[in-house]
Amino acid sequence: MTLQHGRPENMTERLKKEQKVYELLDLLHIEYDRVDHEPAMHMDVCEEIDKVLKAATCKNLFLCNRQKTDFYLLLIPREKIFKTKDLSAQIGSSRLSFGTADYMEEFLDVTPGSVSILGLMNDTDHRVRLLVDSDVLKEEYLGCHPCINTSSLRLKTKDIFNTFLNAVDHNMTEVHL
Repeated sequence: MTLQHGRPENMTERLKKEQKVYELLDLLHIEYDRVDHEPAMHMDVCEEIDKVLKAATCKNLFLCNRQKTDFYLLLIPREKIFKTKDLSAQIGSSRLSFGTADYMEEFLDVTPGSVSILGLMNDTDHRVRLLVDSDVLKEEYLGCHPCINTSSLRLKTKDIFNTFLNAVDHNMTEVHL
């Protein structure tokens, strides 16, 4: 794994959803570093990736309410444990569970293991509410996938939560877990 600056030189072998991420980041003048790797399906694999990125990768959890009418993307530090009760009380929703792969794909154009804040660029109907643990906002850099789990990006946290979210017309709700 080698840290590289910016988009891959050869974009033809990349999925369209990954290409769209690089195009938007470049359009917004958001600088990023990238590392390509084997599919990272679980947080354990991300430990080695984090060492190369020199950024803490967050857990990106796709959640929904019991009725499957409200959907959430939760970003929390890797070491924190997610407790449904703690989050439900803060956002006024009961019975949160993990959203299905079908909804992930429909709303964010991502698959399990590839969930990322960058997927919000595909949520043009604003079906997904972004929830961010306060500790994530304290970091200088954020590590995330470009909507596919064979690459990881290091971006400045302020660029994501200011420039990117404004461009994709999404707000963030800060939570404390």
